[in-house]
Parts: sequence; structure tokens; C-alpha cells
Amino acid sequence: MKVALIGAGAWSSALANVLADNGHSPVLFARKQNQVQEINESHQNSKYLGDVLLNPSIQASISLKETLRGASMMVFAVPSHAIRSVAQEVAPFLEGRPLILNVAKGFDPITFEGFTQTLEELFPKERIRGVVSLMGPSFAKEVANHQRTAVCAVGHNQKCNEEVQHLFSNDYFRVYTQDDVIGAEIGAGMKNIIAIASGILSGLGYENNSRAALITRGLAEITRFGLAKGAKEKTFLGLTGIGDLFLTCSSPMSRNFSAGVEIGEADSAENFLKNNKTTVEGIEACRLVHQEAKRIGVSVPITDAIYAILFHRLRPSAVVSLLMNRALKAE
Repeated sequence: MKVALIGAGAWSSALANVLADNGHSPVLFARKQNQVQEINESHQNSKYLGDVLLNPSIQASISLKETLRGASMMVFAVPSHAIRSVAQEVAPFLEGRPLILNVAKGFDPITFEGFTQTLEELFPKERIRGVVSLMGPSFAKEVANHQRTAVCAVGHNQKCNEEVQHLFSNDYFRVYTQDDVIGAEIGAGMKNIIAIASGILSGLGYENNSRAALITRGLAEITRFGLAKGAKEKTFLGLTGIGDLFLTCSSPMSRNFSAGVEIGEADSAENFLKNNKTTVEGIEACRLVHQEAKRIGVSVPITDAIYAILFHRLRPSAVVSLLMNRALKAE
């Protein structure tokens, strides 16, 4: 099967590798000719995956039309802020009703929906077979290096979920299916906020007790917010809940965790926000969840604390003290 991957970053390259290992024909769309040439000739994407060697059957193209021609699936692997603009760009080249696979995590700033719902709204039903999102605890470089990984194919159509499951699953990449789109999207988006908090604690010098407490209370916060939005409680105990949360809060490979470390070490977000050049999804997610939680009346103290650090420039050390000294309560 030909699969078009829109975007040629670390995650799309790793997923192309999985598909190629499974005997499919992935084509990566990239905007820079030197990147296309490196993938096609050297079988590397060094900017994103270092010295990892990719399956030689992976192809890359600078032509969106050629990338999409004859593709049975289109993988959306672009930054969340570009989802809408890229969807408009690819729409004229869709043919044969492909299945859309989203791998972006976060919330649409216009609708506050997850990107599964956004893409369902952007593409007419008669032009596509459906939309599925791939979510769960997974660092791209580990997948590209064949590290054992388990994720979920999440969507409203079980047949489409199973198609993604069978397309990607092999002896190092296992895919489960799941139908709680709301819960999975909230888990995937909010874990980045908690990961920033985890990094801040690390940067301030706090260790394992603090991280365990944060992850546990962070999961409670995500679950509380998710249930208020119509999610299923069991979702937050699975791969798209505690699995994704634990991974993102525990490793410097996470951009959100690393951002938090830098903020914590400086005891201020000011320099980080002024100089940062990378996409840290948790920053925008924090703003959106803070506003939505206030609107629907749900308590999200960790999110509110990170919001105060990022948007009101409160000192992280002071905010940690405020969190620890809130009114006592039952768990």
C-alpha cells in the first residue's frame, strides 16, 4: 500500500520506517530539496533522527501532488498550528478516498477540539474514508531504532481503527484500537502541561518523590477535566492516559519536559519564552485548558500554576510553595 506522509520530521520518518518494514510504500513530503535528497540517497533524516539509518524503500518528494498520487492513506504529521492551513493545501490533491491518520497532539485553538475532530470537519466525508489518530507513549527515535513500543489507533470508526492497527503493527510496534476520541485527545494534550511542570520541578532540584506526586495528581487533574468533557474514565488508565503521561514527564527527550527544566533552573519563564525556537505544545495547551476549565467550572490547579508561570511570569519556586500549601483535602 502507498502511504503519503505529510511532513518529514522525526515522527513521520519513524512511522515511515515502520510502514516500510511492514512491506508498504511510504512517501514523505518535505519542503526542502536537500532533505528529500538525503532521505532518497543516504536513507537518513539527520536533522531529526541523527545517524539513524532508514529503510531504503522509503521515498521523499518535494511535490505534494506526487506524494499524494495513488496513496490509500495520508498521514498528517505537521505541527498543530499548521493543521488547518496544510489541510487546505492538500485538499485539491486528494484522490481515491484515502484514510486520514493524524499524529498531532493538542487542541484546536479555534474549537478546543482535538485534531481528530478538526480533520473530520475540514475534509468532506465523501472525499475520505475516515480519520484516525495514532497516540500513546512513543519517542520517534526509539521507534526508528526498533525499540518495543505500544500505541493506540483512536477514532470513531472501528473498521478504520483496525485498518491502522494492522497496517502498522509488527514485532516492535504494537497498536491497540480505542474509540474514546475525547479522552485520548485530552490525555495527549494535557500530559504536555504536566510534563512542563515535571521539568520545572527537576530544574528546581526536586527529585523522585516530587515527580511521583506530580504525575499522580496530574493524572487526577486530567481525568477530572476529561470526565467533565465527556471522556471515559478507563481511558486515562491506558496508553493514551497514564502511559503517555509517565513517558513525557520522565525523560529529557520530551520537549515539554526539557522546556520545564530550563524554566525551573532559571526560576523564571521569561528567558525561555523570549529565546525558544522549538515547538513546545504544552504552552498553548496550558492556555487553552486554563480558559476552558474556568468556563466549565473544573478545578485544574497544576494547569493554573503553569499558566501563572508562563503567562503571568510568577516565579516557579513561589508557585510550587503555593501548590503545596493549598487547603488540605481528601485524595
